[in-house]
Amino acid sequence: MDKYLDAFINAFTGTVDWTWKSIIFEVPWYTNYFWGLVAISLAVWLLEIAFPWRKQQSVIRKDFWLDGFYMFFNFFIFSIVISGFYKILELLFAEISIRAKTFALFDISEWSMWAQLLVFFIILDFVQWFTHVLLHKYSFLWKFHKVHHSVKEMGFAAHLRYHWMENVLYKPLKTFGVMLIGGFEPEQAFIIHFITIAIGHFNHSNIKITWGPLKYIFNNPVMHLYHHAYTLPKGKYGVNYGISLSLWDYIFKTNYIPEDSGTVEIGFKGDDKFPKDFIGQNIYGFKKGQK
Repeated sequence: MDKYLDAFINAFTGTVDWTWKSIIFEVPWYTNYFWGLVAISLAVWLLEIAFPWRKQQSVIRKDFWLDGFYMFFNFFIFSIVISGFYKILELLFAEISIRAKTFALFDISEWSMWAQLLVFFIILDFVQWFTHVLLHKYSFLWKFHKVHHSVKEMGFAAHLRYHWMENVLYKPLKTFGVMLIGGFEPEQAFIIHFITIAIGHFNHSNIKITWGPLKYIFNNPVMHLYHHAYTLPKGKYGVNYGISLSLWDYIFKTNYIPEDSGTVEIGFKGDDKFPKDFIGQNIYGFKKGQK
């Protein structure tokens, strides 16, 4: 028991220390996710202001500050809280001989840096796409995912407005994805980290970008706006599930872009009764009778 307690405390304090050092610029810039998030957010927000897609939308849109809080809560505060539990799980798996290479399909550790990054990016993105489908398909998961879809005006910060329970689901599946490539995370994985934040911010932004022919590979704001549409095609529980890549939606026929005016209503049926505050939104999914 002492082993697990020590592991929990060390993981927790280590994450707190790393986060604090990031804030005061005592970590290498390329691993400073705190100020990296701030810089990317400011850059995309300035582009929203300079080139607004929905010109009637306010610069400080509805729920702007709530979404800003979600960004830092999900990326840093919750990561600190949960870090110790993930370390204990790692130890428990090790005790039953489940290790990083247990489910490896292949090992990319000897590949070139760019090949490692590409495979790492593609596999993790597919895992997230698949997880996203599950969040929409199963009602007990949809209850938590409703937090993200309660956004009524899209902007960059809506990217990280999601219930902390999604981390509980995404993290193990992403870890499993890494295990498929030999449990190896490229040394330069920070490049993928910053790229995915930027793409996610753009996808939720008030900027009209489609990437031209690359729209069949990379997700974009026009495509993702319809993921948030209030009214979905008949018989569908969701469309356009792509995180960074739109590729999976085109492969599995979940793509849907009927037009690109940017005026589509977003949300979900009954969102007028959905809690508007952070606490209410985060306890909603645990209440009996909620769907």
